[in-house]
Amino acid sequence: MKVAALQMVSTPDVDENLATARRLIAQAAQAGAELVALPEYFCLMGLRDGDKLRIAEDLADDALSSTNTPIQTTLAQAAREHGVWVIGGTLPLRSPKADRVYNSLMVYDPQGKQAARYDKIHLFCFDDGERRYDEAATLTPGDTPVAFTATDRAGQAWRVGLGICYDLRFPELFRQLTRTEPCDLIVLPAAFTHTTGQAHWELLLRTRAVENLCHVLAPAQGGTHASGRRTFGHSIAIDPWGQVLAVQPEGEGVVLATLDREHQATLRSQLPALTHRVLG
Repeated sequence: MKVAALQMVSTPDVDENLATARRLIAQAAQAGAELVALPEYFCLMGLRDGDKLRIAEDLADDALSSTNTPIQTTLAQAAREHGVWVIGGTLPLRSPKADRVYNSLMVYDPQGKQAARYDKIHLFCFDDGERRYDEAATLTPGDTPVAFTATDRAGQAWRVGLGICYDLRFPELFRQLTRTEPCDLIVLPAAFTHTTGQAHWELLLRTRAVENLCHVLAPAQGGTHASGRRTFGHSIAIDPWGQVLAVQPEGEGVVLATLDREHQATLRSQLPALTHRVLG
């Protein structure tokens, strides 16, 4: 199955970002992608943390026909228009707390129907004396790992595990996703800071691929935003042996890769580490 990680440099203008997302989804679909994934906060990289509260949406019962959820509707319509799986990571959904939102990753099938929702569990906090981030100030954490099954055009089923950005640092999440059945693909949208990305982004993603013997697809924000924040980019596709299949360092673009089920099965047969697990 051909997949695509879409790299963006999102702005404080939601309409502009949605137009960019639609264009990149169309570009990826035209190139043959059957599953496309957008980066964390593809819909808004605001001037301040609280900006996401302003654009938060309620969860749509049917995003295709909803009139007051433009972000979810854009994702669902793009999935149906191009006949692709769309992983729209991420957008703010309202939570029970008025001053908090969920950072939610929504998945739509090729008919535009919601197939999965994952709310970011681990909330990023960083302070090096120059830059400070604390997602807990505006986000309500999720509490449930999520995987779903995507069927490709050949009728083959792929089990896809979901994570978001800072989740990458917590291998127990991905072990939980594979407790009953291995994942074929982990998709992890992100807006990694340039500082932490330089040090750990590729290292951690390749590690998650190797320890789970599965493909990894990580779409990212990649550039300098209106707030002055610089995200690391390097949207990437990785095979189950930890080899980089494709990457884009910075700037807007489409990263394409083909998932190889036979190669994955061979690796799992040659090195059956997933069957050797003892501690949970």
